Amino acid sequence: MSGHNKWQQIKHKKGISDQKKGQLFSKLAKKISITARDGPNPSANYKLQAIIEEARGFNMPKENIERAIKRATERGAAILETIIIQGMGPDSVAIVIEAITDNRNRTISEIKNIFSKNEVKFVSEGSLSWMFDKNWKPNNPIEISDQAIVQKLEKLFDELDAHDDVENIYSNLL
Repeated sequence: MSGHNKWQQIKHKKGISDQKKGQLFSKLAKKISITARDGPNPSANYKLQAIIEEARGFNMPKENIERAIKRATERGAAILETIIIQGMGPDSVAIVIEAITDNRNRTISEIKNIFSKNEVKFVSEGSLSWMFDKNWKPNNPIEISDQAIVQKLEKLFDELDAHDDVENIYSNLL
């Protein structure tokens, strides 16, 4: 029965990699849809062209890219928006999340839930902006030496990264 066990291991690993690839494609499709609102033609919209190139770099199928562009131009389609969510973690770690969502309240609620499970305080938008430059580069990065806090933060970042709406995570950690 060892062959059966090997197949199960391969199937399990493939399932995990397919799930991660699906999440990545979903995030890229949202990015494409938002950018395509400024113009669905990649030759006239350089931001769209850059995101399409990024998607192709991850081997995103052409049909998925075209579907994301079409979704942005359809009437009655869900309107995607970019939101910024900020929180203060253990040891004064500032966390800024950029999310793309079609339901602002749902996403904020879900992120608040992740924050509360990981001992992060939700702060109002703009409260931590002074700690970062315009491209979300920290002005005063900090280093955490306590391994227990580092592990908590790694768990938090993993949970946030697994959320479908989370596009980017920024912090003032070194």
